[in-house]
Amino acid sequence: MATTLGWLGIIRLGLVQTALGAMVVLATSTFNRVMVVELALPAMLPGLLVAVHYVTQIFRPRMGYGSDVGGRSTPWILGGMTMLGAATVAAAVATTQLAHSVMLGTIMAMIAYFAIGLGVGAAGTSLLVLLAKRVDPGRRAAAASVVWLMMIAGFAVTATLAGKFLDPYTPIRLVEVTASVVAMALTVTFAAVFGLEKHALPATLVETAAVQTPKVPFLTALAQVWAEPEARRFTIFVFISMLAYSAQDLILEPFAGVVFEYTVGQSTSLSGVQHQGVFVGMLGVAVLCSYFKNSWLGSLKMWTVTGCLASAAALWAISLASLVGPDWPLRLTVLLLGASNGAFAVAAIGSMMANAGQGTAAREGVRMGLWGAAQAFAFGLGGFAGTAASDIAHALLSSPAQAYAVVFGLEGILFLLSAIIAGQLTVSTLQARRMKTSSTAYT
Repeated sequence: MATTLGWLGIIRLGLVQTALGAMVVLATSTFNRVMVVELALPAMLPGLLVAVHYVTQIFRPRMGYGSDVGGRSTPWILGGMTMLGAATVAAAVATTQLAHSVMLGTIMAMIAYFAIGLGVGAAGTSLLVLLAKRVDPGRRAAAASVVWLMMIAGFAVTATLAGKFLDPYTPIRLVEVTASVVAMALTVTFAAVFGLEKHALPATLVETAAVQTPKVPFLTALAQVWAEPEARRFTIFVFISMLAYSAQDLILEPFAGVVFEYTVGQSTSLSGVQHQGVFVGMLGVAVLCSYFKNSWLGSLKMWTVTGCLASAAALWAISLASLVGPDWPLRLTVLLLGASNGAFAVAAIGSMMANAGQGTAAREGVRMGLWGAAQAFAFGLGGFAGTAASDIAHALLSSPAQAYAVVFGLEGILFLLSAIIAGQLTVSTLQARRMKTSSTAYT
């Protein structure tokens, strides 16, 4: 019986990510639109709710710890997805309630988005733990690409289909469409993971892992992981790099409109160009890492560092474009930014999977949860930090072009700092510590 997941198993877990993306996009995009447009509420409200969804994921390390102690990830995946589904329907109901009572609707929405964050954290962390434990090292970059791209597919397909079924909008239709998406997502999830973990690893080894897992309190396990220099350094890397990754999102389109005089349609198209670049970057690194496993072209560390450096260079190019103006080839620059972001992201996720098992044994879930929490917190902070930096720069500088140049330049510095930290994550150090700690993990 195989102890690693084959491509079919990886795709099955990718389907879970697709289902997760299908539900999350309703909460972060569709409900947002309804609140601001149909209900004419301040944009700050959905912004606050999405922030709650991100902040809640600070509990990811605790969820990963539960996966470690139990020795199996499937119960946490199913439990998290079920909670996410129920909370998404509750968020739809809360959105319709806002039309009648803003206070009651807001309270209901806050509770729902809190539960959405818990569901995403439990399912997402445990799924990555399962991938880290069961995917062959040579396939990790490709596996990371598969599950990430399938999650994006969940975003895209759901946003398109739900948009069609929601016209013309009515509150009842919103709840019905949401419930239908959730039902399909949960059906796919339960079918995808059925028997997967049992077949990926012999039952005797699952039982042995559960027995041998150190039964220490969660805070002790978290302290053990945080005491590992490489785990701590990787946490800092994830936070800084994802902060830079997300800080550009909310200012790129306004920048194109103000400096390059793009229309709404043109700026939206520009975001599409960026996402195309992300896809190309992810796919390219996945293919290279799969086919050149034993050369520098297949090095996750090399692509993590290179992706960060290329992202920094692309952001500095956009900073320069702010000063040059409409003559600059902006679409090409944004395409290169997307490709650099995609290369960095998939290599970083692959490195996350590879490093999850390094250090004190049976702590994969805590490590993955810690890094997932750092990522979620960075994403939650990034959008605000990017827009706040833009507002401050506009207030201090006389020219909008100069303001955007400063902001994009600072984001490039964050990526440069990320590259420096990533370059310090040496494989030999990780392997040496693994050999040292594994011999004392169960004493």
